[in-house]
Amino acid sequence: MTSPTTSAPTDLGIDVRPVAGNIGAEIHGVDLREELDDAAVAEIRAALHRWKVVFFRDQHIDHAQQIAFGRRFGKLTPAHPHEDAPPEGFPEILPIDSRRYNRLFGQAEVKDLKKKFKVTYDNGWHTDVTALVNPPAGSILRAEIVPPYGGDTQWTNLVAAYEGLPEPLQRLADGLRAKHSFGQPIFEGSEYGKKVKANPLVAIHPVVRVHPETGERALFVSPSFTSRDNEIIDFGPRQSRAILDLFYEQISRPEYTVRFRWSPGDIAFWDNRATAHLGPSDVDITEFDRVLYRVTLEGDVPVGVDGRPSELVAGQPFLAG
Repeated sequence: MTSPTTSAPTDLGIDVRPVAGNIGAEIHGVDLREELDDAAVAEIRAALHRWKVVFFRDQHIDHAQQIAFGRRFGKLTPAHPHEDAPPEGFPEILPIDSRRYNRLFGQAEVKDLKKKFKVTYDNGWHTDVTALVNPPAGSILRAEIVPPYGGDTQWTNLVAAYEGLPEPLQRLADGLRAKHSFGQPIFEGSEYGKKVKANPLVAIHPVVRVHPETGERALFVSPSFTSRDNEIIDFGPRQSRAILDLFYEQISRPEYTVRFRWSPGDIAFWDNRATAHLGPSDVDITEFDRVLYRVTLEGDVPVGVDGRPSELVAGQPFLAG
């Protein structure tokens, strides 16, 4: 693995500042309200490949500007395979809005009589929508309203996690494939859950995928989507759980992660082919609003170390509109 370095500002004035040893860098010297030229896009893409998630502080762009920024890096998909409430006129944008999640999934009273609030529908470790046969290549998340404390997001470097495995475990992982399914327990009984059930998403992916641009190997397991029995193909339930638990422990080790404290106007852009992220649960017992907006880049079909692509089991490829 390349050793971490701090880059000096380039001729374009772009300044990449790493914030953790294995993952994460802030990018300064760009204004995302303006159209980026090809050289700036290339530098941001290089930083993304190196650091897996990059952060832009204090940008305060709107929906149209977020979409324009995303399109400089690829085609944008619709908001979500099951989403029907993007902002009017912006079908590419998924609102991560605690106010909406509370209406859909809010829970009853909990001990200490505070209402259980929801700031996201999935606050477990996950790579975005890996139940698709072509999960998004990247995601861009913009903060509009954030709580005064709490609500941080964490990311983990799946390449570093793979490289940190002992060689015998790497060889084991290289030959495994796993089933990814969409449908968290929180959805059960809701109208959204009925929609998910009517349009199931299931794919079989290599446990180690080869990044199509860097050639790096990433430990491509997603606890929120590979969390059931018999997920490892050709293994029984107990064996599957044991293998996955080992890999889940690996990807969540602190040395492979970075934690980001949001402020209004901040943007995170991550490589969804080489990271997983963890939504917050520490503000679920508060009444703070938390509103962010996400767009996703159309993804390719993952390919394993053996050259075999992922398999579609249920649903359709998720393509740009």
